[in-house]
Amino acid sequence: MTACLSKDTLKIGLVSVSDRASQGVYIDQGIPALQKWLETALCEPFEVETRLIADEQDVIEQTLIELVDQHACHLVLTTGGTGPAKRDVTPDATLAIAHREMPGFGEQMRQVSLHFVPTAILSRQVGVIRHSSLILNLPGQPKAIQETLEGVKGTDGSVIVRGIFSAIPYCLQLLSEIYIETRPKICESFRPKSARR
Repeated sequence: MTACLSKDTLKIGLVSVSDRASQGVYIDQGIPALQKWLETALCEPFEVETRLIADEQDVIEQTLIELVDQHACHLVLTTGGTGPAKRDVTPDATLAIAHREMPGFGEQMRQVSLHFVPTAILSRQVGVIRHSSLILNLPGQPKAIQETLEGVKGTDGSVIVRGIFSAIPYCLQLLSEIYIETRPKICESFRPKSARR
């Protein structure tokens, strides 16, 4: 296991966007799945701010702004609301509060998901920067969340297509100078040799 090198504690916002889950019709699975994966993959301890909200663009926008501007989350991960249905407005809200777009994250998420389902092309997931924080839209289902973060692996465990989390530690380092590591068996993080500690 890699030693924890950061003096700062990583702060992560987890947002589940779902009309029915927010109304108590069923139990949200997105936030628990994300938190469990992060606990397994990250070497460092981290703090979490969670929100379960409805598919309302203004509510999503306000929530993302709050997590970044008030709670200073380094990373915000949303789950749900990324399809083409009328109520799927998570990407629209994310882009509305963004300072810069990071199109590679959305492209890679769809690339990973296409190995599992042809309907991945219907996803509108985006990645953006607000101030010094990274905001990413993830799928709604726990299995798809894990696949998107870890990537596509062969039967021998070899990586066929990298998941998006392999690039997140270096992105956060560039944005806010926080230094985090992942457990290679789950998801190997990548950064140039010059950026390693």
